[in-house]
Amino acid sequence: MPSGATPCGAPAGAPAQPTVSATTAASPTRVLPVDQLAAQPATDAPLVVLALCAQWCGTCREFRPTLERLAEARRDVVFAWADVEDDAELVGDLDVENFPTLALFRAGVALHYGVSLPHESVVARLIETFAAAAPRAAPGLAAEIGALARRLSQPGGG
Repeated sequence: MPSGATPCGAPAGAPAQPTVSATTAASPTRVLPVDQLAAQPATDAPLVVLALCAQWCGTCREFRPTLERLAEARRDVVFAWADVEDDAELVGDLDVENFPTLALFRAGVALHYGVSLPHESVVARLIETFAAAAPRAAPGLAAEIGALARRLSQPGGG
């Protein structure tokens, strides 16, 4: 946890939480590290759900198992995880202020970018909304999100 930082979602002055690596799991994961995203085969341009989190964020650590369950249930969707500090080179200039933030894209087109409640039903409904939709860029998304979507959708882009 950064010096002087409070765990995400914790009251000010709360004790620091032990850090757990988001990419370390006892069993195989279907949630890819962001640097492996572009290496995935582009079969029918699947919907990509990218969770932008921070290792020191308690809410993000609690959200990780939810994302894993959704990834198991929705094998037609590609799920990835980015730590905004550790993966800063890949994430680029995004200014993520709240966690977890989700970016959804397909075929290099940014469809959604925003903070999400870390509740399985909320995220499942969001995924369902975009899973069958043709990729149309959402109006008002920052140019950085579109650039990230295009970069991560190209082979070798991650």
